[in-house]
Amino acid sequence: MRDVADDLSRLVDETVPRLLAIGEQDSLRTRGPGTWSCKQILGHLVDSALNNLHRFVRAPQTAEFTFPGYEQERWVAAGGYQDRPWGSLVELWAALNRQAAHVMVLIPEDRLSTPCRIGESQPVTLEFIVRDYPRHMRHHLLQIFDPAAAAGRTHVS
Repeated sequence: MRDVADDLSRLVDETVPRLLAIGEQDSLRTRGPGTWSCKQILGHLVDSALNNLHRFVRAPQTAEFTFPGYEQERWVAAGGYQDRPWGSLVELWAALNRQAAHVMVLIPEDRLSTPCRIGESQPVTLEFIVRDYPRHMRHHLLQIFDPAAAAGRTHVS
């Protein structure tokens, strides 16, 4: 999983300065009515990092892994991300993802095939979850940096 971890680390390193350049006021903007602000999107990515860290650590310890589903609207609201200072939210996101990259390389090769079920979804392998994680992140970062390009895309948790 070194390739995915390296990709994630590069993504974080390249993205932090871009996120910080947005600034506090612009972080409050949304893509339109009924959409999340930049803070809420980044908060969703914090939630994603927290959930995936648990998956990366716990799934290799079992023959089959089951993890609760993720109710994104409730989590983002409960996290109160709209009220967090933008800079501290960026720091939290970066720190969690640096830890996720570190943990990825520690997953034993023979555990990557562990079947994982998240909520009511069909089982996928741990390797799929690890490899899908940066793709999910890029999807949401695009919503922050290029809202028009991301408008037609659908979300997959």
